[in-house]
Amino acid sequence: MALILGIDPGSLKTGFGIINYVGGKSEYVTSGVIRLPSGALPERLKIIYRSVTELVEQYCPQELAVEQVFMARSAGSALKLGQARGAAIVACAAQEMDVFEYSARQIKQSVVGTGAAEKTQVQHMVKVLLKLPGEPAEDAADALAAALCHAHTQQSMINMAGAHSVRRRRMR
Repeated sequence: MALILGIDPGSLKTGFGIINYVGGKSEYVTSGVIRLPSGALPERLKIIYRSVTELVEQYCPQELAVEQVFMARSAGSALKLGQARGAAIVACAAQEMDVFEYSARQIKQSVVGTGAAEKTQVQHMVKVLLKLPGEPAEDAADALAAALCHAHTQQSMINMAGAHSVRRRRMR
């Protein structure tokens, strides 16, 4: 593997985090929050698109891990979240990156060990897993958690494929 960009999309704040995952080890690269002005949604989507494009051009991640849309407080909130997500995904897809989607439950399960984890638990575990000096901002922690989830998922698939081929050889 290599550099993984995690995105926690939002129409007011979009978190991002990049990790380097090599040889079963995750290393922190960068993270932060894209803070969006109040105002027209198209302008905020443009900012998300441009900001994510700049991140991709600067750090050259190969894969994007993003949280799937869930039904938020209202249908309107879910639609705005989906549009913010779409702006980030298009910015990455335009750069030929592979895009992987995970549910909030999968991300929490992978990082904390329970799909019902609280945001503070996610922040704490991201800090521990990436050996950070302090807890990252909530949105940045969620983005880093998405990247970690992707790394763990891909490693599990590699391990399962290896175990399957070993079992096959033994049976012959």
